Amino acid sequence: MQWLKAKLVERKFWTETLFSIKVEAQLEPYKAGQYAQLGMMIDGELVKRAYSFVNPPSTTLHEFYLVDVAGGKLSPQLATVPLGSELEIAEHATGFFTLDEVPDAHHLLMLSTGTAVGPFLAMLQSEQCWQKFERITLVQGVRYNQDINYQPLIKSIAKEHEHFQFIALVSREAPEDGLSGRITDAIATEQLSEYGHFTLSPELCQVMICGNPAMVKQTRDMLKDRNFTRNLRRKPGQLTVENYW
Repeated sequence: MQWLKAKLVERKFWTETLFSIKVEAQLEPYKAGQYAQLGMMIDGELVKRAYSFVNPPSTTLHEFYLVDVAGGKLSPQLATVPLGSELEIAEHATGFFTLDEVPDAHHLLMLSTGTAVGPFLAMLQSEQCWQKFERITLVQGVRYNQDINYQPLIKSIAKEHEHFQFIALVSREAPEDGLSGRITDAIATEQLSEYGHFTLSPELCQVMICGNPAMVKQTRDMLKDRNFTRNLRRKPGQLTVENYW
């Protein structure tokens, strides 16, 4: 793996533990939805983790949405090192959770939890997204209302594209906007489709799922019971999934 120098140029805290960073580096071209290996020299060791890009590939700075994990090796450092600090980043991005891998459809349903909304935000800022689907719904499941971030960006996307909608699900307190509970429950009870005014069917929808492995598995299995199939290159289906850790 070829490593390049990257400079930390911007950091924004959304909550005490959720933050985003922007780094400057000359990377090889990549696709929205892919991720980079980002690292930092700590006590003589290169500590690295995979983070998905939040920005579209067309921008000059590379943005990542992170959780400051208590006891973590890398995220606490990225949350506190001074701006201008030198980081390491892999020259080539990787990953197949991209729109190239998803067949065209009437409706694209993006299901995410927490910071896994990041790769979807990258896709939504790319022109390809709006050429493949007539309607797009982004769903984000969080614990608390304060965990719903990037709202200025999401609202600007909604303003520009009338067939886009964002739905939040809040599991541990009453939602300020959106639905209460978890994504899986909202699908099972039809609450999500009723709230979003869409029909969840393999004839109309492509579904991309990105988040914690438990949510991904449960949602995938639930949709398979509704005749959705895993999307494979050799056999296209309607489900495209990625575990976010």
